[in-house]
Amino acid sequence: MSNLFAIAYDDLATADEVRDKLLSLNRERLVELEDVVVVERRASDGKIKLHQANNHVATGAVGGALWGSVIGLLFLVPFLGAAVGAAAGAAGGAATDTGVDDGFMKEVSANLKPGAAAVFVLVRTAARDKVVPEIAKFGGQLLQTSLSKADEEQLREMVKDALREDDAAPVAS
Repeated sequence: MSNLFAIAYDDLATADEVRDKLLSLNRERLVELEDVVVVERRASDGKIKLHQANNHVATGAVGGALWGSVIGLLFLVPFLGAAVGAAAGAAGGAATDTGVDDGFMKEVSANLKPGAAAVFVLVRTAARDKVVPEIAKFGGQLLQTSLSKADEEQLREMVKDALREDDAAPVAS
């Protein structure tokens, strides 16, 4: 079972750094991510913008073009097959929504102040003792989680402990 976390930050740059850190931890196998999305409430017009990690439209178009070319070769019209396949793949990719529900992210992010951002993370598994301190360094406010009350309180305590340890660490000169 996966767990959802939504963490708010004062600016888009910090939220992007957190996403990049999570992706790095994912490559190190310290966390297994199902989805990670940065949601921005634009300062200019207050609109909500989703920055998805996976571009389903592009992936669908590339896959469709490849399969369309193969099928087109069978009928001696590879370019037509590629064009039709790319269009069909892009349409299928646009209709695909995996991970965190877009409507839910927009609803939760509507309470962000203009210029702020949030990171929505769907985590399959994680080495909490290693991941939490890395993410706690960025600060932020936990908006939403799918954890039980007891687990959420334990997570908040881990964050506080990580921040205390970070403040107590000697500064290298």
